[in-house]
Amino acid sequence: MVDGVEVPRAGVGEALVKVGAAGVNFADVMQTRGTYDNGPEAPYVAGFEAAGEVVGVGDGVDPALLGARAIGTGPGAFAEYMVMGADGLARVPAGWRDEQALGLVLNWATALAALRPLGQLAAGQTVLVHAAAGAVGQAAVRLAKHYGATVIGTASAEKHDVVRRLGADELIDYRNADIVDEVRRLTGGTGVDVVLESVGGETFAKSLEVAKRVTGKVIVYGVAGGVASVSNWDLNFKHQVHVIGLHIGVLAQHAPELYAELMAELDRLIETGVYPPGEPTVYDLADGPKVLAELEARATVGKIALKP
Repeated sequence: MVDGVEVPRAGVGEALVKVGAAGVNFADVMQTRGTYDNGPEAPYVAGFEAAGEVVGVGDGVDPALLGARAIGTGPGAFAEYMVMGADGLARVPAGWRDEQALGLVLNWATALAALRPLGQLAAGQTVLVHAAAGAVGQAAVRLAKHYGATVIGTASAEKHDVVRRLGADELIDYRNADIVDEVRRLTGGTGVDVVLESVGGETFAKSLEVAKRVTGKVIVYGVAGGVASVSNWDLNFKHQVHVIGLHIGVLAQHAPELYAELMAELDRLIETGVYPPGEPTVYDLADGPKVLAELEARATVGKIALKP
């Protein structure tokens, strides 16, 4: 914790938010390790997702936004105040606390993008969700079941009950079972229609292996387990599948209409109760280093929040 830091000012197109709760994501771990692409150089204020009250607006921003409770992204979320791009803000749903809205513009938007516009998941299909007990994983399990899919999740055994309660049909203990063998057994050898790949490392090759030949899609939105690659030779002769990269920030920037559609769909899912208020594990801001270490060790379940 650092005291005596001056409150930032909102610039053109920006909003100043008094942070009510900040979300902790694996990207925060990557930034501390220097492995996040174009990440900040130390020293820096960590965190990039927060919800709270808009207390200031810059030029070009509607003053009516002042006083609104909003969630968005920007640098320096692990603080009492942070600046966000106003065009990327979403309102905290009515009746929700700030911490309950964490994940809306990141985790849930990522899961929805991976499953629907990119994965083209349809009723009756099968999806494999890696890290199913994590924040994006839990959202993906709920969404996939809502859209009529069969869900296979991977998670350590002690987290299976959590994922099963969300609706997962089958669970694989990635630490003690062979993912490829298990998926083949569960699908009668055909593989899955969509793989949500957030792990990377050795798991990436397994994801390619279990996707259906020709029509299967592997949506890549994380590298928690390390860097992995696939060659043109692999895609031609070994893994005839669709490999699609996803970074929700890039999607919002380069496909704003698609991002707006995702947010509108999430609003509908909130209204119908498919997307319930979040239940993050909340820590004091001073516990940030401990929380990041636990997240890196895969000792956490679901969304994690810090409160200043």
